[in-house]
Amino acid sequence: MKTPRSGLAAIVLLSAALHSLSCGGALYALQVNSAASKVAQAKELGADKLAPYEYYYASEHLKQAQSEAAEGDYSDAKEFADIAEEYADKAIKLSKEAHRGAGR
Repeated sequence: MKTPRSGLAAIVLLSAALHSLSCGGALYALQVNSAASKVAQAKELGADKLAPYEYYYASEHLKQAQSEAAEGDYSDAKEFADIAEEYADKAIKLSKEAHRGAGR
């Protein structure tokens, strides 16, 4: 026989678990939106040709982040999104440098 306290404890634990899942999803959403925006910016700057390694590395990590999130693994998804953003930033920097070097 369950006591009222054990029922309350179960509700609190379930609530905490649901809260942590929703926070994970929210953190992932913020990170992936930022990474996706930077990958798009890199593409607009021609990074696929000017910084192909960094651009494709960022793009593939962004795809993997989205795949992990679809499976509900927000921790891994956030890590992949972080890497995607880091390499998109590098691609943007290299592309801008190439444009300056070309006199644009």
